[in-house]
Amino acid sequence: MRLQARFRWLPTPFRSLFLFIVWLLLNNSVSVGHIILGAILALLIPLFSMSFRDPQPLILKPGLAFKQLLIVLYDIIVANLQVALLILGPSKNLRPGFVKVPIDLMHEMPITILASCVSLTPGTVSAEVYPLIKSLNEDDEPIQRYLLIHVLDLGDEQALIKQIKARYEAPLKEIFQC
Repeated sequence: MRLQARFRWLPTPFRSLFLFIVWLLLNNSVSVGHIILGAILALLIPLFSMSFRDPQPLILKPGLAFKQLLIVLYDIIVANLQVALLILGPSKNLRPGFVKVPIDLMHEMPITILASCVSLTPGTVSAEVYPLIKSLNEDDEPIQRYLLIHVLDLGDEQALIKQIKARYEAPLKEIFQC
């Protein structure tokens, strides 16, 4: 897992690109002056704010990250339809429950993205990640971490764990190389 940017003068290229695009959209102009000023701000803001940030793993496979974004968006749409059918149906058919999903990710950023993907998909909510790394002593060996998820309609717990690990966690491990 890489925490340092390839170029020191461009510490977060995707954030810089995002700032540049937002600058042009906010000004509603693509004039030469706005392009130059947007490029300068897109380079300088991440440089100056770098010392305020904790080191985070870099996205090493942006194509896979974009594909994963599309998969999550698709899952959100499908889950919305499934939840609508569950809610419009008889409530006695609902089987809510908590599931403890073992996660292999160790860094905060990929775990946060995993928990967000689960929470953004209707019918599931990430409740907690435990144990917290900060609660462990420095000389302790890394132990298994879990993501506690509340599910609106829990059918097969093992199938849900396999789906989360294969559909969300495995691509995140590849994107961040962790």
